[in-house]
Amino acid sequence: MIIGLTGSIASGKSTVSQMLKELGYPVVDADLVARQVVEPGTETLNSIKQAFGAEVIRADGSMDREKVGSIIFNDPASRKKLNDIIHPAIRREMLRQRQAFLDDGYETVIMDIPLLFESKLQHMVDKILVVSVSEQEQLKRLMERNGLAEQQAKARIASQLPISVKEQGADEVLDNNGSLEHTKHQLMRILANWQTHP
Repeated sequence: MIIGLTGSIASGKSTVSQMLKELGYPVVDADLVARQVVEPGTETLNSIKQAFGAEVIRADGSMDREKVGSIIFNDPASRKKLNDIIHPAIRREMLRQRQAFLDDGYETVIMDIPLLFESKLQHMVDKILVVSVSEQEQLKRLMERNGLAEQQAKARIASQLPISVKEQGADEVLDNNGSLEHTKHQLMRILANWQTHP
């Protein structure tokens, strides 16, 4: 079974992902894959260099994220060009990692995809688990975690689909407003209901 794990910014998805790893589940982490596909020497980074010029590559061969960011920030066409290079590469690598885990004999693989709904990747998973918190708790955690003012934090939250929309697309919603024990207890119940093991 392929489980899609998602949530919204500061909902505690990373905490749940870590719990699953500790339980022995293999996790394909979309954020990690996004960094892996543009490592020095990769085909993807080479394509970015061809599309945006050698100035987006640092002396050590890595991508200059600030430079790329400044190019695409106010230019939708450039952003689309970058996404058209990176997103297929991320999807291919995530599917490759997922298959490698299945080939290694794992029965369940977790796909940790923060933008599962935004990127319309529901087809890549069998079940969707949404980690959810109240709007007040989300705002408080984000301000504390990232040292943001309330307006900045609200703007970040507004850039993603509302948690309530994600909940509607979920097979199970994990309420992460309480203690870690409460979260883990729910996680164990959901995994038992789905009759999964690593």
